[in-house]
Formats: sequence, structure tokens, C-alpha cells
Amino acid sequence: MAEKATDQELITRVLLGEQQAFGVLVQRYQNMAFTIAYRYVNNREDAEELAQSAFLKAYNNLSNFRGDAKFSTWFYTIVSSLCLSHLRKKKQQIASLDDDRVFARADNIDSGMRTNQLETRTRANMVRKALEMLAPQDAQVLGLFYQGEQSLEEIGKIMELDVNTAKVRLHRARQRLKQLLETRFSTQLAERLD
Repeated sequence: MAEKATDQELITRVLLGEQQAFGVLVQRYQNMAFTIAYRYVNNREDAEELAQSAFLKAYNNLSNFRGDAKFSTWFYTIVSSLCLSHLRKKKQQIASLDDDRVFARADNIDSGMRTNQLETRTRANMVRKALEMLAPQDAQVLGLFYQGEQSLEEIGKIMELDVNTAKVRLHRARQRLKQLLETRFSTQLAERLD
């Protein structure tokens, strides 16, 4: 019965002292939290730790949830900000695309897979690398829209922008990503398409 309750009903129950109701929220959003965190840090252990920290922070700040946005939007903001803080602290080094070890590692991981799976994964890797080269705001708006499946209204709330500004940012981020892919990865893309 608790699993069919709305997020708002579960939040109300948690605030009234029914801590088990928060477990239902965790079950609903654990995959989303891990996926978002993994997108940022590209490390399974760090992603799991960040997702767990996000649930702890959400639980401790649940009384601050106003309900003017969906819980998923509010929670996405928590996960995203924790990941950005983690990256700032870690000052994650971006591997050079000229580094043969990056591609060697990708080849080792992909060995034994069918050719089409390898090509799909390589393209996804190129897109991921291009996203890492974008400004953080561009990567964030693209991640929110495509990976987080957030609407423009939700993106606006998360990034503290009005809807039209969020729409313009998304459009410009797409253009910058396309330009990066065409300039930095044109050779690899051409080889894959031949």
C-alpha cells in the first residue's frame, strides 16, 4: 500500500514520524540517484556513495521540501549539487583524447562484444568526452534534459532560471555539443560511419 502512495503522501508520513515511508522513496529513486551520480563521476563506488549521501541529505532536509516542484526535481538538485561539490573537491583530471591508454582501456572493456555494440559504445564515449569538455552549465542542462528526463520547467527550477532562459540554454548547449563533436571527433566519427 505504501508503494502506491504519492511522493507527497510519503513525505507527509515521514514528517509525522513514519520513517519506513522514506524507504519507499529510496526504492523509487535509487536507480535515478545512482545514474545521475555515475554520469558526473564516472566511478561506481563514488556514485554509490554520492547517491547514499543524497538520500541522507534529503531525509535530513525533508522538512524544507515545499512541494512547489516534484520531489524528483528537488532530489535531482540535491544529487547534482553533491556531485558538483565532489568534483570540485577532487578536481577531477580529464584524460587527454590523445592519450592512447584511454582508447586501449575502452578496447579492453569492449573486447568480445559484437561490432555494433562496440560502435554504439564508442559513440557514447565520444559524446561523454565531448560533454566533459563543455562548460559545466552546458553539461548540466543537457544532462537534466536527456538523462534526467526533466522538463524545461523543472530544469528552470533546478537551475534557478525562467523557462525561456532554460530553453535557450538547452538550445545553445546542443549547438556547442554538436560543434565539439564535429571539430574534435570528426575523424573518429567518419571512421565509424565508413
